[in-house]
Amino acid sequence: MDQTILLPNGVRICTEAVPGVRSAALGIWVGTGSRHEKASENGAAHFIEHMVFKGTQRRTAAALAEEMDAIGGQVNAFTTKECTCFHARVLDTHLPLATDILCDMFFSSRFAEEDVETERGVILEEIGMYEDNPEDLCAERLALEVYRGSSLARPILGRKATLSKMTGEWLRTYMREHYRPDRIVVSLAGSFRSQDVEELKERFSALEPGKSPASRPGAYQAAFTLKKKAIEQNHLTLAFPGLPYGDDRRFALQLLSTTLGGGMSSRLWQEVREKRGLCYSVYSYTAGHAETGLFAIYTALGREMEEEALRTICAAVRDYAEHGISEEELSRAREQAKANILMGLESTQARMSHMGRGELLYGRVLTPDEIIGGYDAVEREQIRALAQELFDFQQVSLSAVGRVGSEEMYRSIIH
Repeated sequence: MDQTILLPNGVRICTEAVPGVRSAALGIWVGTGSRHEKASENGAAHFIEHMVFKGTQRRTAAALAEEMDAIGGQVNAFTTKECTCFHARVLDTHLPLATDILCDMFFSSRFAEEDVETERGVILEEIGMYEDNPEDLCAERLALEVYRGSSLARPILGRKATLSKMTGEWLRTYMREHYRPDRIVVSLAGSFRSQDVEELKERFSALEPGKSPASRPGAYQAAFTLKKKAIEQNHLTLAFPGLPYGDDRRFALQLLSTTLGGGMSSRLWQEVREKRGLCYSVYSYTAGHAETGLFAIYTALGREMEEEALRTICAAVRDYAEHGISEEELSRAREQAKANILMGLESTQARMSHMGRGELLYGRVLTPDEIIGGYDAVEREQIRALAQELFDFQQVSLSAVGRVGSEEMYRSIIH
């Protein structure tokens, strides 16, 4: 049974004891990501994510790695547009040490200038790596255009021009001002003692109350973006308006994505790859934010297959919106969703993530029964109605990377 503790300063601590396991997963979730940055601050949250591993007042970077390896534990972090998470997973006997290490990193990172210089170079290499991956580049350029004018358009990793101005003191100040108690959720799942929870309460109660700066809202706008790149395949992402992550129809949206392009039995896979052999990979995905979102379809294929594949994808999307899905398709998608939920909850890491993300983004942690009930309540007509709403070809967007043609050509195919 999970429990949420609200500290006087606003920090929330979510815990779930999992009988029969020997591991514990601990995460510090902060509702600060790239979307909360100003243009001149772009990349700050991701830079901070890197810097917490570079040493604290009590531990060098090497000591942090050695102490975690010595107990067979795992420690990592990630940054998204909406949040940042620092997390660790260890055997229950080593949870006190893992808590000390993770909190030491979070509260007492050094931000030494020499480490900032080193890590800046690492991040610039990371940016280069993403730019060399056409699938990632295609998605990044899509977000840049459909959210242009808002912070959602900016890359999580930042840009060379903004990163070059960030010093250790600047990053420390940014963390102090943005990583505030009202946006912090501590999530603990697995095998632990009451003393472990009390330790977390004591550590996070020390934070001074205060609110983080708010971010400006963004909105989807139709856009086309083409990037010429000398690669063998063209990478295409077709997009439509989506839903905010907290929308009540998110269960219907997930089942829509699953049936349209979520696996080997999906319509797009069967029609574009299996029947016509136009590509190696085709899939759909959703990306929701607090106030907006997008629904995307990605494929990679040879230039000579491009027109037929795009026409086939667009025809499949239009047919889906007009006629909906069969009861068999809906049942299959529901069972996939249920299996993903229930099998995922066999992992303490997944349970920790479910609690942290749920409390931070939705304001509450849904039980597995509530999630399964949400999927079971979705009816075929709801999915068709949602498809008709989202798949508006007056709002269609396209991001293409490779040996691309003209925008007029793509518009003529899609419309």
